[in-house]
Amino acid sequence: QVQLVESGGGLVQAGGSLRLSCAASGLTFDSYAMGWFRQAPGKGRECVVAISWSGGSTYYADSVKGRFTISRDNAKNTLYLQMNSLKPEDTAVYYCAAEHRGHGSSWYAKYDYWGQGTQVTVSS
Repeated sequence: QVQLVESGGGLVQAGGSLRLSCAASGLTFDSYAMGWFRQAPGKGRECVVAISWSGGSTYYADSVKGRFTISRDNAKNTLYLQMNSLKPEDTAVYYCAAEHRGHGSSWYAKYDYWGQGTQVTVSS
């Protein structure tokens, strides 16, 4: 049974930082592209960042370039999202997702598995 479990969300002031983690189990982690998506109230699910199964390619939404960094530790089956210089518009539920042998797509429909999400709230 595949499980993706996000952690690290919370409440932070604008300009602050958070580090999200996604612990994966039940799959061969290094065979999966991984992505971080977010969904704010009343809005669609948006790809924030993604990384290919090899780690060789990444995708960053324009809104987070220079502020967010995705990384993966295949030995620990864990995906990370370092978020710096947070803004109120970053407030959303953040989900990690896995796509078998993917290249780090921004298209949510390509992903096979999803976590339950973790809330990130940035106050102004």
